[in-house]
Amino acid sequence: MSVPIRSATLNDVPAVMAIERSAASAAHWSSEQYAELVASGMVLVAEEAGEILGLVCARRIAGDWEIENVVVGARFLRRGIANELLRALLGRAESEAASAILLDVRESNVPARRLYEKHRFREVGRRHMYYRDPPEDAILYTFRFGLT
Repeated sequence: MSVPIRSATLNDVPAVMAIERSAASAAHWSSEQYAELVASGMVLVAEEAGEILGLVCARRIAGDWEIENVVVGARFLRRGIANELLRALLGRAESEAASAILLDVRESNVPARRLYEKHRFREVGRRHMYYRDPPEDAILYTFRFGLT
């Protein structure tokens, strides 16, 4: 399924926060933090009929980008929305000459890990007991542009 992806606006912050808050495994931030990311152009949203279905946000760190959150609303799971968001973020990062995209994910989050691996992210390390509630290792992934 293809869904329109666009850059988030400040008006989207309440909807973005509502989706993020509904996902226990997502990083939870303040409206000010989201406003800063939106202003930097690093939040993409999937939208259909005026409703935000999901989001991906990242930060630029030198020539690399780091994915901070990929979240899809519970009612919209299993429709390929996270796939579309990740594809759009990869395209944006490549067009802005990023050298790599980095991320970490809970070891138990198998659906997310499969999504990243599908897009050629490679497991490069682990942070022991990085997450809390519940305690769990983080698996580190990297996508390098220019590699096949």
